[in-house]
Amino acid sequence: MRRWLGKAETALGNHSDRLNAINIFPVADGDTGTNLYLTVRAAARSLVLDPDQPAPVDVGEVLSIAGQAAMEEARGNSGTLFSVFLCAAAEPLAGHTRLTSTLLSAALNRAQIRAWSALSDPVPGTMLSVMEAAARAAAAVDAGQDGDDSNHALGLALDAAVEGALAAVIHTEEQLDALQSARVVDAGGVGMLLILDCLRSAVMGEELQGELLDGLHGYDVSDPHIHTSMPDDDGVEVMCTINLSPLNAATLRQRLDEIGESVIMSQVGNGPDAEGNYRWRVHVHVPDAAPAVEIIRSLGEPSQISISELALPRDPDTDAVNTGGHER
Repeated sequence: MRRWLGKAETALGNHSDRLNAINIFPVADGDTGTNLYLTVRAAARSLVLDPDQPAPVDVGEVLSIAGQAAMEEARGNSGTLFSVFLCAAAEPLAGHTRLTSTLLSAALNRAQIRAWSALSDPVPGTMLSVMEAAARAAAAVDAGQDGDDSNHALGLALDAAVEGALAAVIHTEEQLDALQSARVVDAGGVGMLLILDCLRSAVMGEELQGELLDGLHGYDVSDPHIHTSMPDDDGVEVMCTINLSPLNAATLRQRLDEIGESVIMSQVGNGPDAEGNYRWRVHVHVPDAAPAVEIIRSLGEPSQISISELALPRDPDTDAVNTGGHER
């Protein structure tokens, strides 16, 4: 799992510029590659071993640590959804010291269901569809393995997951009008495909499939940065972490839905505090930050509030990302 996230950090760093270039949905702000990279980097770095502490051998525990770290530092829609994916994938793996085809299938299925449910208004043709396709493909292969827990069966399921994800990425262009008009595939979907191929590579001890992205519309290095020709999106992205009861969390989701879009709420951590409140990561796109922050503060005291203009790419530690000179 450490190798997987380390590989994913490197791969997303190398591909961040091209992912940014085709990022036009849900807003053309050209930062999906950067957001995914920084979120995966947080997950990977949370697993750096402490020489004075025994290394955890429980696969679920390792991924839970990584998922919580990713959630606390998640960037944008794509980073938040990947954090949800990672936290949920950890749950069926708890108590296990190795991955099998059946466990992979269960983890991918739990993760895609949780990611779809995190969004108030989930949209097909995004990384959600890629997660779902990967899970379905892995489950289909596992169903034919009759409980085989060998590495060979696991390899077949991983291959199927990546193939299913690739087919879903190609299909995204037909599912969203904005992508079809621009003749590009979904940036978040491509990022998720890369992450899944990194998992296959790390588990099976094989190289990444360099040809995997060949022919994807908009992904050739000579293709332009599509988002730069799009009109600027008005509004801001608001993110924070807050402790709320389940009832107040539902209220917050409903009230944010009324004033904004791309509402994502996901639980951080495994249980309630002494007052029965759970920790939540909140994400929303709104015309103006003030009403959203007011609503959030009316229900609890948020931490880690970030407000970013949707019209501009974020300005995170760009030296750490291979941006090819395009990221502003």
